[in-house]
Amino acid sequence: MPELPDLENIVGFLNSSLPGLAVESVEVRQPLVIRQPAISSFGDALKGKVFLPLRRRGKFLLLPFTSRDVLAINPMLTGRLQYCAPGEKAPMRVCFLLSLSNGMQLRYLDRNLMGKVYLLPEEDLRKIPRFSEMAPEALGPEVTLELFQKRLKRHPGMIKNILVNDRFLAGIGNAYADEILFEAGIHPYRARPRLSAQEIAGLYSAMHKVLTEATEEVGSRMGGQIHVKFRGFLQVHGKGGQPCPRCGSTISQITANQRLTNFCRHCQK
Repeated sequence: MPELPDLENIVGFLNSSLPGLAVESVEVRQPLVIRQPAISSFGDALKGKVFLPLRRRGKFLLLPFTSRDVLAINPMLTGRLQYCAPGEKAPMRVCFLLSLSNGMQLRYLDRNLMGKVYLLPEEDLRKIPRFSEMAPEALGPEVTLELFQKRLKRHPGMIKNILVNDRFLAGIGNAYADEILFEAGIHPYRARPRLSAQEIAGLYSAMHKVLTEATEEVGSRMGGQIHVKFRGFLQVHGKGGQPCPRCGSTISQITANQRLTNFCRHCQK
């Protein structure tokens, strides 16, 4: 799933190209991902619209237009965008594509058709399920250590489940939750009430360090390949069975509820 570091860089790249361009035509190939409006009107509703600068909210990409409509995309697990020339090969299933006034295409790709796409007025974004319930952004300036502690106290479950819950903080998904917990030295299945004040402060610092550094690292690798997931530099996530970069012990891998969790049993007590 694209997370904060990925989406920040996707927004940054597209903002160097899309604002001011118009949608000349729309081709829908896999309508399942389109939740609003009706499939029959999706193409006509987009045609002729002119892009404004993009932004992100949690794990949503928001593509606004001068008409004050917004194309809101929640890529979920396998959704990706591709900005390319018309003849370029798509690396996975194309759900829909927008032909743009500069001759390029913006494609939404989704291997498993899990993503959710909405085209609606700006003021109606709150009607998207869970959108208005999202917490502040994980790296938002208002999220001080004090606020982090207060929000954490609302959630009594296992700490990894809390980190990926966008009602706690927005933008963190499965991969970076693993990385944050490894940096903080906290086991992903620790119950939140068992964390000490010192551990919570360390978790807050780890969140900032991991997400900030990852955003820079993804940016240095991504370029225009916004459809590619860059995760090879991560410390533990996706590295089950490999040696821990700190202690050399074997990284554990557990899959539960369709979620992969990686951690070091020696470094994360």
